[in-house]
Amino acid sequence: MPKSPTHYWLAVKLIPRLSHRKKLALVEEFGLFSLFEKPMALSALPLTDKQKAAIHHPNWLFIEQVLANAHAAQADIIHFDDDRYPPLLKEIHDPPFVLFAKGNTRLLTSEQIAIVGSRSCSMTGKEIANSFARSLAANNITVTSGLALGIDAAAHQGALSSTGRTIAVVATGIDLVYPARHRQLVNKILEKGGLIISEFLPKTVAKQGHFPRRNRIISGMSLGVLVIEAKNKSGSLITARMALEQNRDVFAIPGSIRNEMSEGCHTLIKQGAKLVSEVADITNEVALSFSALKMPENDSGKNECEKTNDRGLLIDSLLASVGDEITPIDVVVSRTQLPIEEVTSRLTVLELRGLVAAVPGGYLKLTRG
Repeated sequence: MPKSPTHYWLAVKLIPRLSHRKKLALVEEFGLFSLFEKPMALSALPLTDKQKAAIHHPNWLFIEQVLANAHAAQADIIHFDDDRYPPLLKEIHDPPFVLFAKGNTRLLTSEQIAIVGSRSCSMTGKEIANSFARSLAANNITVTSGLALGIDAAAHQGALSSTGRTIAVVATGIDLVYPARHRQLVNKILEKGGLIISEFLPKTVAKQGHFPRRNRIISGMSLGVLVIEAKNKSGSLITARMALEQNRDVFAIPGSIRNEMSEGCHTLIKQGAKLVSEVADITNEVALSFSALKMPENDSGKNECEKTNDRGLLIDSLLASVGDEITPIDVVVSRTQLPIEEVTSRLTVLELRGLVAAVPGGYLKLTRG
């Protein structure tokens, strides 16, 4: 039977005890098809015998069973080269090679904000998560979370009460529901045009080590992560740290200093997370639509942005307004004469491109080597 790219990406996934980066390096060096189908000298590569065997003789029967299980669960398999693969997720250090998905896969390439928080949250925390998610979804922003009890569930429900734009990233196989009490919530997400995704093979049960792996996907797909009620030692703060490592924005809702569920949020704010009291605090900070940030055309019909001859990086008046020393955002606003909302959004785009860095006191232009 002819093999599809999905077969080969599953084969890459199944190479044992080899990091994501090293697997990607093999694919980039030899090519996805050639890595498995054409003879090559692997002896010089630092691979174990089991790793070489998994490349020379992939377990195609097992891979066919994985495909059959996904089909039985009515799930799509989205591999690393699929047009539906989330573009921001490719930027993280250890992106999954395949995603199993049920529902509206178009949401994967939409702008997302993640909402995470405590499982044992207060009623106020649930209300805040529900309200923020409802408002974000109403503004065509997809709300991404982890289907857990507490804040996660409230965020999904808030999005469902609006446009239904929500993605649940799960820590089990796509054919299982964890926690089991959320079966009705899963059904509602699918009915309302939302999406369930997992990187784990069908029939994989929940294990403690799966949740940090799930969390990196939640933050990796998103422009930013909003934390609502979290203890200092919690999975939500792990997600926030992953977001920072992935160069994502981190937002936090403050609370009472006497509430231990607010300790984690206060810690994040002390470390530089943006204090949030309304949805506008998020939407003003992140670039919600890259297409909306195109530069205006001048009278000659040419774009005001020019590309450098050596790197093709976009250079515009806003980037020019950021200096090699720390430039406060009010100085950028003054120099560009642009609204602060547009300035913050465009600076975020430049930051994602690696052209500027957000630092205490403002922004710093980065030198591309």
